Amino acid sequence: QVQLVESGGGLVQAGGSLNLSCAASAGAISRLPVGWFRQAPGKEREVVAVINWSGGSKYYGAPVKGRSTISRDNAKNTAYLQMNNLATEETAVYYCAVRSDWRNLEIRSEYYGWGQGTQVTVSL
Repeated sequence: QVQLVESGGGLVQAGGSLNLSCAASAGAISRLPVGWFRQAPGKEREVVAVINWSGGSKYYGAPVKGRSTISRDNAKNTAYLQMNNLATEETAVYYCAVRSDWRNLEIRSEYYGWGQGTQVTVSL
């Protein structure tokens, strides 16, 4: 059973960058797509980015496309999210999870192994 742990959150100034990590504390994720999500206060959890098992295919949500990079290191059983030019409205808890296939990537119920999340606060 896969279980994930997110890290790297904290306080970021508007216009700055974040670098998050998603490590498997149980199970192997090297053959599974990994997704990053975020949930702002009072809002639905939304997909940020998804990467397939090899890293050869990536999907980005519209709000972050062009300023985000999702990557992975299967030898370390870890995935990463890097985002630039953050805005205050991107303050949220950022989560990672895995899935079994590469379809309907924005459907949350297709993911499992959710971590506790890491808080990212973007300030002026």
